[in-house]
Amino acid sequence: MKYVLTALAITSASIAHAIDLPAPVTDADYAPVRLDEARLGQLLFYDPILSGNRNISCGTCHHPKFSTGDGVSLSLGEGGIGLGPDRRADPENMPEQRIPRHAQALFNLGAQEFTVLFHDGRIEDQDGTLRTPLGDDMTEGFASILSAQTMFPVLSPDEMAGHYSENDVSKAVRTGRITGPGGAWDVLSRRVSDLPDYVSAFEAVYPHIAAGAPIAFTDISNAIAAFVSYEWRSDDSLFDQVLRGEATLDGAAIRGAELFYGEAKCATCHSGVFHTDHDFHVMGEPQFGPGKAARFEDHANDVGRMRVTGQDIDKYAFRTPSLRNVTRTAPYGHTGSYSDLSVFLRAHTSSQPYDRENAILPELAVSDWRILDDPTALRDIAERRVAFDAELSDAAIADLIAFLTTLEDKTALGGRLGLPDRVPSGLPIDR
Repeated sequence: MKYVLTALAITSASIAHAIDLPAPVTDADYAPVRLDEARLGQLLFYDPILSGNRNISCGTCHHPKFSTGDGVSLSLGEGGIGLGPDRRADPENMPEQRIPRHAQALFNLGAQEFTVLFHDGRIEDQDGTLRTPLGDDMTEGFASILSAQTMFPVLSPDEMAGHYSENDVSKAVRTGRITGPGGAWDVLSRRVSDLPDYVSAFEAVYPHIAAGAPIAFTDISNAIAAFVSYEWRSDDSLFDQVLRGEATLDGAAIRGAELFYGEAKCATCHSGVFHTDHDFHVMGEPQFGPGKAARFEDHANDVGRMRVTGQDIDKYAFRTPSLRNVTRTAPYGHTGSYSDLSVFLRAHTSSQPYDRENAILPELAVSDWRILDDPTALRDIAERRVAFDAELSDAAIADLIAFLTTLEDKTALGGRLGLPDRVPSGLPIDR
């Protein structure tokens, strides 16, 4: 449900236009979270024990220091050393490739309306039924779509599992053993179950484990989801305060709001209280890096949503991201192609050649620019791009950024629980 506020209700200036704003966020917009479950999830989120080689945690690529991302265009997962833009290839265990897509921010993923996740929407909650490319038989036990999404990074050789014969997890993944005894999830669950501190924590949180049930991977993922939902709920920005009638906008911010909801047509896709329609659009973002594909497929041309639906109309379409804390979550785009928001806004609303200096790519001896060097592929992407051109002056872009800055939430950016002092495995935490 929406309601219309006149500009006079949100600015001290006298502006004639009305702005159609969403209703404010309430607790009902989120799934409930138990604090004890979130605290357990905090430990698991930052514990490298869930990676094949025990050297990467969820927090390596989704770190509060970088506003729940990692500050680079395409990450180095397995085979990387360090954090954020300082991360580099390990000369003794070189990455096989970059992670194909940009690490997305984690804000508000516990909200009820987030029923599609990942850049291509390959996991969906369809009226309470989870759909994933791994098959419906692998979704039992996950409490939510946010919980179920954790199954992907731990199984990815480039993200957390490790490559081929490096460890027990990667060996299981390589041979297709995911569930059941000896499967990748079982291996990870037994690692956690072997640590008394984790066992006591799980028993305190989950009655079925206290009653004697073993710790399952779904228990691990449910706890992580509770942490992400609690830690990065973002609904106390200046924008939220305006929606609740507790604050006003003025100056550049109100001019930017008028552009966002009016002439610039940003709200066409970035709609609703979280500024996303949860849909998929072809915006023609630059393609570089390995591309998202199976090992035996072409590893450069990322067809986006088409990989999920098989429909040609979805080729190069990617999910509309939420804009909460967007001014703090650079780089932008599914490849993280732009590190500067003003440059991204100009490119996003016009057709122009891509300057490769906009990418932040840790050094790696791979071919990153195959698609940008392929005139046929560039033409195909350009012809499918949604016609969304707008004449935006430098002043207009500055006003848009002033409005987008009102979406920053200091509580969510700082995190509610923060980094733990230690994790039960005793492994080092990325700080």
